[in-house]
Amino acid sequence: MDNRTEVREFLTSCRARITPEQVGLPAGTNRRVDGLRRSEVATLAGVSIEYYTRIERGTIGGASPEILDSLAKALRLDDAERAHLFDLAHSAGPVARPPRRRNSKTWAAHQSLQWALDAITAGPAFVRNGRMDILAVNTLARAFYKDVYDMPGQPPNIARFTFLDERARDFYPDWDLFAEVTVAILRTEAGRDPHNKELHDLIGELSTRSEDFRRRWSAHNVRHHGTGSKTFHHSVVGELTLAYEGLEMAAEPGLTLTIYVAEPGSRSEDAMRLLASWAASEYETSALAATEFTVGRDAT
Repeated sequence: MDNRTEVREFLTSCRARITPEQVGLPAGTNRRVDGLRRSEVATLAGVSIEYYTRIERGTIGGASPEILDSLAKALRLDDAERAHLFDLAHSAGPVARPPRRRNSKTWAAHQSLQWALDAITAGPAFVRNGRMDILAVNTLARAFYKDVYDMPGQPPNIARFTFLDERARDFYPDWDLFAEVTVAILRTEAGRDPHNKELHDLIGELSTRSEDFRRRWSAHNVRHHGTGSKTFHHSVVGELTLAYEGLEMAAEPGLTLTIYVAEPGSRSEDAMRLLASWAASEYETSALAATEFTVGRDAT
């Protein structure tokens, strides 16, 4: 991914959404750009127009933390957007942050991590990377995302499911919101690790195959995705409203452990128990069938 292009498009989109009135400047009648002019951003950030212009054109690697912080304040960036700006600067600098990538097709959870996931029995728990590959799960997460696992290709990927599988529009009742969040997560990861080929390949595939993704990608929205609640419609147990917590894994930088849980005493908790019962039956049957197949093949 071209870092200079990413910087230019991100900063341009940020200043385009801010009106002069929002920052105490006169609107005037002869404005040829949406939002703020470059000169206005430069004034608000306390830098020269020439210097800001160089930054917006992609020469951001040498910008100091103080300059970046001033730009973030001038452009009214939220925490996720500010972090994204710093990530872009680090990636463009002479000593960029080391990539946080791992081969998602061969990476496997170490034993204690899988034990920890399996110990969570009240809700889905899974590990994903910034590309939104699902890398490790407990039994409930495997059942919860059964349609994601049913898609061809490995590893299962939430972004690909969201934009390329029609079942996603049933699974996510508020599909537009989930689509926006998915793109924002990918855009954030692209700023952190701009040379990740696997991530580039996924973005290229989604851009080629989905107009919805392509339109959202051009908005340059980023976000932190740590806590909240979501509503789903599961094909086996119906509607579920679940709280979630996303935890960055200190032992595995770049990976996130996400846990979903239903409110105690709610209908969603009953549905989650039903899903656990269905999963136990479904996967026990599958395991038995696999064992019988193996024994029969060995006998021949």
